[in-house]
Amino acid sequence: MEEMQSQQASGGIVVALAGNPNSGKTTLFNELTGSRQHVGNWPGVTVEKKEGRMFFAGQPIQIVDLPGTYSLGAYSEDEAVARNYIVFDKPDVVVNIIDAVNIERNLYLTVQLLEMGANVVIALNMIDEAQARQVEVRAEKLSTLLGIPVVPTVATKNHGVKELIEQVVAAAKCKKNEALRINYGREMEAVLEAVISEIKRGNALNERFDPRWLAVNLLTGDLKLIEGLVNNDTLNRLLLKQREYAKNLEQAYGDDVETIVAEKRYGFISGLAKEVVVKRQSVADRLTMSDRIDKIVTNRYLGIPIFLLLMWAMFQFTFTLGDPMIEWIETLFEWLGEAGGSLLESAGASELMKSFFVDGLIGGIGSVLVFMPNILLLFFAISLLEDSGYMARAAYVMDRFMHSLGLHGKSFIPMLMGFGCNVPAIMATRTLENKQDRLITILINPLMSCSARLPVYVLFVGAFFSAYEGLVIFSLYMLGIVMAIFIGMLFKRFLFKGETSHFVMELPPYRIPTLKSTFIHMWERSSSFIRKAGTIIFAVVVVIWVLSNLPAGVETASSESYLGQIGSLVAPVFAPAGFGSWEASAALVFGILAKEVVVGTLGIIYGVEEAGLTKIIAAQWTPLAAYAFMVMTLLYIPCVATIGAIKRETNSWGWTAFAVGYSLILGWLMAVIVYQVGSLLGLG
Repeated sequence: MEEMQSQQASGGIVVALAGNPNSGKTTLFNELTGSRQHVGNWPGVTVEKKEGRMFFAGQPIQIVDLPGTYSLGAYSEDEAVARNYIVFDKPDVVVNIIDAVNIERNLYLTVQLLEMGANVVIALNMIDEAQARQVEVRAEKLSTLLGIPVVPTVATKNHGVKELIEQVVAAAKCKKNEALRINYGREMEAVLEAVISEIKRGNALNERFDPRWLAVNLLTGDLKLIEGLVNNDTLNRLLLKQREYAKNLEQAYGDDVETIVAEKRYGFISGLAKEVVVKRQSVADRLTMSDRIDKIVTNRYLGIPIFLLLMWAMFQFTFTLGDPMIEWIETLFEWLGEAGGSLLESAGASELMKSFFVDGLIGGIGSVLVFMPNILLLFFAISLLEDSGYMARAAYVMDRFMHSLGLHGKSFIPMLMGFGCNVPAIMATRTLENKQDRLITILINPLMSCSARLPVYVLFVGAFFSAYEGLVIFSLYMLGIVMAIFIGMLFKRFLFKGETSHFVMELPPYRIPTLKSTFIHMWERSSSFIRKAGTIIFAVVVVIWVLSNLPAGVETASSESYLGQIGSLVAPVFAPAGFGSWEASAALVFGILAKEVVVGTLGIIYGVEEAGLTKIIAAQWTPLAAYAFMVMTLLYIPCVATIGAIKRETNSWGWTAFAVGYSLILGWLMAVIVYQVGSLLGLG
């Protein structure tokens, strides 16, 4: 697309991208804006609106990527974000991305958009997959029946994207104002007319919203929408009458108003689909490859063992390929330390400056960056599982188990996202409709082992468990999952009593991940690790080095330094867990700022030297104490960024303090149990 340029623009057309989860919405956003938002082949990737800018034929366009949603009912926070932006911010055009393979399900959102009078252009996406399944969607006829532009697209291959933007620009110039009208039946229509008449009396409501759409939402009791409306006499009168109207309609139809409206909409969609969709398959032919694979991987008995096997294989892959690269990088940093030290010495630099450069910067930051290969490989493996469509199945197979414990199956999606970083994983809880389920998931999510903890594991596993690296790391990740589920079950039983809502999740078709997409996802996540090393970790390492050299005159990184004094103050608490040294305690204290700093602190304290940090650790620790330390690192206080995310999402300092407090106690308790039981069994 030579005419399209992703660059900064001001003003111009505002376009919102709306669609069902996994419809290709974020892929299209990336194609239009050049952004690299995470595109996963599973629902719930976008949990807040994201903005990008582009130019088309000199026309500035602002693109807003809304969270994936099946409807505009605003039952969950991500649905509320999407609906409120369209209703109250009123973008010039709404591009409704529809999965051509599942058109009937996707059209429900389309109908809601058209009923509110939004200026809609349909992107009929994944048309290639529909054709592969011998499903023809007649785009021109769909366009005629709905009275809006419909453009076939394949966002992953950039097919039809230019034509889509041409239609968007044209639609923005001549805005569609006539809303779709669905006949809801004689009794319902009579009530709607009465409500519409009331709305038209209040100029403020009549000017801002389509009266019929507003009347339908008032009758269905959409309280979240009502809260956002202007508060005037007309609205107050309508709210008083709403219950009476709804009661009369329920008596007439024998069902609640919301169900009546949904049935009529689906009836309209069914008739529409019969006109525009032609399926050339027999029922037997419709059993796709995805269906055949799912018979095995989502099997009631095989599902969870397969999930565990894949997790184990992921860690084996990470360490089998990553370890040789770690040795190369370790050698590089050893050389840098020696060369830098020699250069400073020949330049006449002071011992203090030499210590800062060699022990502080090279020893601190280098001891973290040396584990970059494992981080890259782990994210590569996770991206393969996500893009293939398997991660959605992992959440699905865990649903039955979690539901039996009284937890929400959908909670497992943010938990899996926690393998990358707990911050976006906590934000992903917005997809949960029930407030209690959401709060439980937020509180237990930090127990999932994020990538920041991986350098700690790699360091100690390399020192003591080199023959079983994948298995030991696997045990820690599984311990995090088990503890999260166990603690969630306790919270559900004692703190958040109530019924668990049911979990309905789309299982996307399996797709062969493209190397380009997989490498982009791998780099997106891994680059944040590098950025953190160059900013937060760098700053903390400098502070730690300063503390290790003060007060003046003490031996660097000794127990008499301020760093040693901080560690010594805390050390007795960790003695029952087997790592009651000031060095270990200081590392854990500063690890609260960022978990990677645990390794950086140990790098400064012990010094890298020629032997390398791994060999020094092996000489100073025992295998049992090392494993207990890793358990503590896994479970204790989440990092500052995660604490901030908990505060934002709960809007409560009380729950944030509770999350910090219980995780600290849990981490200490589990570390003590591991060490004491191990000692009794003669493993010390």
